[in-house]
Amino acid sequence: MADCLFCKIAAGEIPSNKLYEDDTLLAFYDIDPQAPVHFLIIPKQHIQSAAALTEDDAALLGHVFAVAAKLCRDLGVEEKGYRIVSNVGEDGGQSVKHLHFHVLAGRSLAWPPG
Repeated sequence: MADCLFCKIAAGEIPSNKLYEDDTLLAFYDIDPQAPVHFLIIPKQHIQSAAALTEDDAALLGHVFAVAAKLCRDLGVEEKGYRIVSNVGEDGGQSVKHLHFHVLAGRSLAWPPG
């Protein structure tokens, strides 16, 4: 999608602080971190939000969570724990209309979230 911020980041048109990349996913540090460890995982394919997912996306979602687990192990936050969040729509706090997963760690995370 031509005007999508995350599509431009995935295409390399906008720089990011990359943490992981393969043919289908990109992980990079959030520019406004809300925890000591805060990165995003995005599919390179444009998908509007989790609301647009179908059964056909099962392998993609499994890969997202496997990459999140690997990165959290690599960053040393797996043992204490982490949170994975995907916001959907305006009321859900989605600010970029491209499916993305926030991974937050490195501090105690309150529940329920704000």
